[in-house]
Amino acid sequence: MPPTLASVVRNTALHLTVLAGADHLERPVRWVHTSELDDPTPFLEGGELLLTTGIKLGKSASRLQAYVHRLADAGVVGLGLGVGLSHTEVPQALVDAAAQRGLPLLRVPEATPFIAISKTVSAALAAEQYEAVTTSFEAQEELTRAALGKDGTTAIVRRLAARLGGWAALYDGSGALSAVAPDWAARRAGRLAAEVDRLRRRPAPSSAALQGRSPGIDTADEDYVVVQSLGADRRPRGFLAVGTEDRITPTERYVLNAAVALLTLTLERSRELRQAEERMGAALLHMVLAGEVATARQVSAGLFGGLPEGTARVLVAGAGAGPEAAEALSELGDRAEQAGGRVGERLLVSREDGPHGPRLLVLAVDNGAAHRACLGAVEEHEGLALGVSAPAALEEAGAAYAQAERALAVALRGGRRAVDHEEVGAGSLLPLLGEEAVTAFAEGLLRPLREHDRTARGDLVASLRAWLSRHGQWDAAAADLGVHRHTLRYRMRRVEELLGRSLDDTDVRMELWLALRAGED
Repeated sequence: MPPTLASVVRNTALHLTVLAGADHLERPVRWVHTSELDDPTPFLEGGELLLTTGIKLGKSASRLQAYVHRLADAGVVGLGLGVGLSHTEVPQALVDAAAQRGLPLLRVPEATPFIAISKTVSAALAAEQYEAVTTSFEAQEELTRAALGKDGTTAIVRRLAARLGGWAALYDGSGALSAVAPDWAARRAGRLAAEVDRLRRRPAPSSAALQGRSPGIDTADEDYVVVQSLGADRRPRGFLAVGTEDRITPTERYVLNAAVALLTLTLERSRELRQAEERMGAALLHMVLAGEVATARQVSAGLFGGLPEGTARVLVAGAGAGPEAAEALSELGDRAEQAGGRVGERLLVSREDGPHGPRLLVLAVDNGAAHRACLGAVEEHEGLALGVSAPAALEEAGAAYAQAERALAVALRGGRRAVDHEEVGAGSLLPLLGEEAVTAFAEGLLRPLREHDRTARGDLVASLRAWLSRHGQWDAAAADLGVHRHTLRYRMRRVEELLGRSLDDTDVRMELWLALRAGED
């Protein structure tokens, strides 16, 4: 802590006397400045103890009062008047003005040179800086040893909280709480979810200071909170939050920065190692998709702890072109891996460039943490689409991959976020077709009939719909229309003439029925 006016006054060698503002002696002194100017404020920054003999102040009460007001407004923390030169004693008007503004006023005896006060404060400031450097160095060593331990990130969080005398929390890249210290701070850390989510959507590095209290915390539990993103590139790998009873001091800021650096290194690891692990995981995934499950199990046992156990699903995510799409898919993969890692769930991920843009392949436990994380993440990102296979054994992963690709194609055509394979194989075919494609097909195929109905007698479109819905049964279709069956036969011959197609052709009947259904409201 910097020296305060109280610590300066307590120095008996200076023989200082407090004449006003005794209730404000705990103010920190940032510097000592000597000036005989009537208005020294242009040369002040705030936080100074100002020393003067008052040569130019005179004895006018109004001038002395104006002088005190200028100093107080400039942020001066104390005024020391040296007696024995221009003033034999401190003017009472100066004492009254200082008391009115709450500005500590010190009587400096003639035997005490101003330089002695300056040296006292300078020595205290130097001691503070030395303590800050020493404390920061010790904290860095302590945090580094913690980072090298078995539970690196958790140990860093624990040591940081102890150093700051408050609490600390670590969140993963998805914003989920992964470590907190002390244990009682879990609820407070959980209340920062909205703030962490806001930083998660901003490029790293980014930070936020919540001055006053943590969101949702009662007044009795006020905290000063700082939240900092962790990551060496633009995508955050995690987040660190700390809460303290008082504002963080410069020394504590050094300690916090050291923790941020160590956590970033721990989360990032080396880029080359991450890339190698991703390539190995992608290779294992493609081995499983190719049916080489036994070989994949042998290889993965020593490197990845094995393959997903039990029933699994293949998920294929796609997006548009451009760096933003690739970034969104990469974040989707990170969230799946983080979700699986939190519960010890095994999964395989492969990031690829497909013919229609980047793709992300995930082999995950059916309805497991990674599976649910993918479904949740794709709902949050505009432009992402996800195809999900049916549950399958690892030996059936190749077929499951084909199912996921088909489901993804349906999602992309229909503008949907996620499509499950079960949806592709059930229900009507029309909702699975692209809306624009169906509309164009229907309009082009039925245009001759609609033009006829606008200019000639006989509703050919309605007649065709009735005839097809009755599977070509003349009497039933004619009864539905309220016409004679010969009239309906005439109309169907006219349909064949206008379309240039035979209604005896099953494919023609199917196309016409799809066109009619697509044109329905």
